[in-house]
Parts: sequence; C-alpha cells; structure tokens
Amino acid sequence: MLPEIGRGGQERLAAARVLLIGAGGLGSPAALYLAAAGVGTLGLIDFDRVDLTNLQRQVLHGTSAIGRPKVASAAERIADLNPGVRVVPIEQRLSAANARAILGDYDIVVDGTDNFPTRYLVNDICVWLGKPLVYGSILRFEGQASVFYAPEGPCYRCLYAEPPPPELVPNCAEGGVLGVLPGIVGSLQALEAIKWVTGVGESLVGRLLLFDALRVRFRELRVSKDPECPVCGEHPTITEPIDYAAFCGVTADRAGADAVTSRALAQELAGNRATDMPLVLLDVREPWEWEIAHIAGAMPLPLGQLPDRLREIDPRADLVTICHHGARAEKARQLLEAAGFTQVRTLSGGIDEWAQQVDASLKRY
Repeated sequence: MLPEIGRGGQERLAAARVLLIGAGGLGSPAALYLAAAGVGTLGLIDFDRVDLTNLQRQVLHGTSAIGRPKVASAAERIADLNPGVRVVPIEQRLSAANARAILGDYDIVVDGTDNFPTRYLVNDICVWLGKPLVYGSILRFEGQASVFYAPEGPCYRCLYAEPPPPELVPNCAEGGVLGVLPGIVGSLQALEAIKWVTGVGESLVGRLLLFDALRVRFRELRVSKDPECPVCGEHPTITEPIDYAAFCGVTADRAGADAVTSRALAQELAGNRATDMPLVLLDVREPWEWEIAHIAGAMPLPLGQLPDRLREIDPRADLVTICHHGARAEKARQLLEAAGFTQVRTLSGGIDEWAQQVDASLKRY
C-alpha cells in the first residue's frame, strides 16, 4: 500500500538475503521486523544459548527457551511469525577463518554483536566484499546506529580506527542496559535494512545517529571517509582477516602467558582460602551488586573509588580483584599494577563463576 515501496519493493524484499549477526538485544527486534516485512532469506549467526538474564532485552526469546541455542529459539519464533521466511540458523562463532564464506552468501549484513572483536572483523569483511553493513550499538542508556558502505562512504574503522583492549570494555551483561533501548536501536537497524533493500528514502551512510534514552534525544554526526583508513583507505594495510589479539598487538603466546599469571580460577582460589593462604579479595563492583551477593571476607572497593583509596591496600598482600564476570576486575588489576602493586590477579569469570563452581547459595544476577 505504500507507493514508495509497492509490489516491486515487496518482491525485492522477498528476494533479499539478509544476514543478522547476533540473536540478542539488537538482533531480537531486527529479526522480528525483518521477518514481518517479508525478507526472503534471513541468516542468523549466534553461538550462545538463551539465559534468564537475557530476557529483559532479548524479546525474541521466552522462558521456555532458556538453555536452548539462540539460533534455534529465534528460528522457531520467526517461523511462527512468518513461515514464508527461510531462516538459516548458523550456530557457530564468527571468526577470521569462516567470516568471508558466511558473509559472502548474503546481500546485506545487520550487526547485532555486543563485542569489538566481531564488530571489527565483520566491518573488514564487508569492505572487501562490497556489502552494506547496518551498524548498531548500545550500552546503559545510549545507542548508536549507522550504515557503513565503503563504495559510497566510510567504514566502521573510519569512525573508530582501532579497538580498545577487550578486557577493558564492558558488554551489556557487564555494564547494564535499559531493556527498551536495544528495541529502539534494533528497530532502526531493521528500518535501514528494509530501506536499503527496497531502495527508498535516505540511508544512514555517512551519518552516525546517536540516541540518548534518558532525554529521548536524537543527534546526528557526519562521518567522512578516512583516506588513511587501514581497510578502505587509499593505501590499505589490512587486506586479510586478522585475529583480534594480533590487531591489539598481543601475540597468542603473550596472551596465554598473561592468562596463566594474572587470573585465579574459582576452585583454585577457594582451595587457597581453605588452607588459610593469606589473600586479600578486592570486590570492585558497585554497592548495589555487593548487596545482592558477595564472597565472605572480601573487601568492597568500587572501581571508580579505587584510585583514591590505594592507601587502604597493603602493597605486600597477595591481591585478587573480583567483579561480576571479569572485565572490571581486569581494569582494577592493571590500575593496581600501574600503581606499583606486584602481586595482583583477577578472579576468572568473576563472582558469577564463583556462584556456579564454589558457593551455590550466592544469588546470581
């Protein structure tokens, strides 16, 4: 009924092959609206399983799907919504080894990832294959959306040339997100994909849309193509898929060595404490998290207060930093080592892994 789309636009949707990377917070609304619009083939790639803590934002799944692969749950929901859509579930982790082959089968890619390694990898492959990439990201109360298409505009690396160290960046599970926010941003991504396929309207190529949920305010920034971009610039220096650790300047050997020397496993730490080994556990989570659950004997010291409270910590002590899953604990470890502390480890998997492997009485969140 929309004259801008009409029969021809609907036929283009029916013939389109759209790849959705991630069936989580962003992927949930994007998948639902793409399927409802009549996209002919919808590829879904995700290697994770549905968890109870996902459901406040990942509305594609329900409580009956807890423990199931997300792609299986998503495929079932989409089939119920629109059985005319051919869903291609891909239950695997996207990597430098398989990304080119997977993305090569689709016309347009919608990025619903929540981590930088995949985001940079997907961007690079889309540049080399000449495919449009519908970008979205969310955290707490803020979201972003754009379309990256190197033949006509910038790519993701033109905006953010290099990724930060992975251990220093929280995802939604670590940093939190208002559940409605991915619904808004994911819907915008579906909108951009539908517009691209049907050829209507003005795409977000060259524009970065910023959304502030607390003030319900949209802002738009112009993004120009960077002639020195290492992937889409005039003299590209990155021409093949690379692994994230190598891109950050950390070799596999060094990464492995760091993992061994700077992380304490939950069961190992529990055994050390049982033998009265002198340890100081620094819990760097927020006070509200401490109230939900904490390890007996740990010292509450929120990460934001750590630089001003270093004098409270014995520099000779064997320290173990703790957070929810590990990202903030790693930040704390690096901060402490920079301040001169020499015996610092992080609790691998955080208090969540401790609750699963050591103390089942602790509440998980």
